[in-house]
Amino acid sequence: MRRKRQKVVEEIEEVAGGVEEKIAVESIAEEVAEKMEMKVRSAKVVINKGLDASFINRMQEARQTRKYVGVHVSAAGGAHFAVKNAREMGCASFALFLRSQRQWNAKPLEPELAKVFAADRSASDYGMPLQVLPHGSYLVNLASPDPVMLAKSRANFVEDLQRCEQLGITLYNFHPGSTKGEMLREKGIAQMAEELNHAHRQTKSVVTVIENMAGGANQIGCEFEDLARVIALVHDKNRVGVCLDTAHLFGYGYDVSSADKFDAVLKDFDARVGLKYLRAMHLNDSKAPLGSKKDRHENLGKGEIGLECFRFVMNDDRFNDIPLILETPERGPDLYMSEVNMLYSFVKK
Repeated sequence: MRRKRQKVVEEIEEVAGGVEEKIAVESIAEEVAEKMEMKVRSAKVVINKGLDASFINRMQEARQTRKYVGVHVSAAGGAHFAVKNAREMGCASFALFLRSQRQWNAKPLEPELAKVFAADRSASDYGMPLQVLPHGSYLVNLASPDPVMLAKSRANFVEDLQRCEQLGITLYNFHPGSTKGEMLREKGIAQMAEELNHAHRQTKSVVTVIENMAGGANQIGCEFEDLARVIALVHDKNRVGVCLDTAHLFGYGYDVSSADKFDAVLKDFDARVGLKYLRAMHLNDSKAPLGSKKDRHENLGKGEIGLECFRFVMNDDRFNDIPLILETPERGPDLYMSEVNMLYSFVKK
């Protein structure tokens, strides 16, 4: 069992560039939920009993500023619990895992739970497509040179998009994967694009949002040129986008530590990829230095990037009307809440 678990960890590290703290926290929460059998089997059970004034004010603030800041929240017990967790932390948007990150297989989504999620989401004022951004499994590698791994990744990816459609979710964020140094980069890019085309044919509407990477383990998607080449090969351009992670940008060598530097990075992204494809942001400081090729998230203002980066995001119109998701190290809901509040305090009145 220990060897099997280690193999899973190594697979995640190869694709994700390091096992983030959130996987461990989410796994523990899932185990607790499974033991407690936290299942809701009737659409009559809706968690929201009314919205408090502070949350109503937060949503008004989000609409006025057009900045939809949120957190990657736990969905242990069911996706509908993610809505409750996001609301309690004052989020205007949120991210979640749709399945366990520890295993390939997942139980089918129960229709009644999908109804609960839809009802709770609507009641909590999370009705806009941009307000929910699921994160794909770290096990998935669409650029894998291994036929067995690729087949498993393909099935998992399509199942997640189908789950999104069942839940009424429009966006789906994922890591592009790694060639593991066993195939040419161009071949990995072409393979990944074809996997996206296959997934689009199997589904109807979900926009697949590619995340930029920090550069370790032969990853695809570190350079803007990688992202542009993938998008160029995707047939339905309306169903592909990009999520820029500030820690990944910084780790690869794109300096976003000041307003001027971040502005230059955005102009480069626009020239190579196109701002119209920017569909989401992950807001993270970095424990690792610029150009380290390491993916090490840190709480805002505590790392190498600093707060000016995030002030810039909150006051630049190019980040309007997209989910701005915190993936900083999890140290309790109070810290997340304080980071969300801090970001909104940066908005110039």
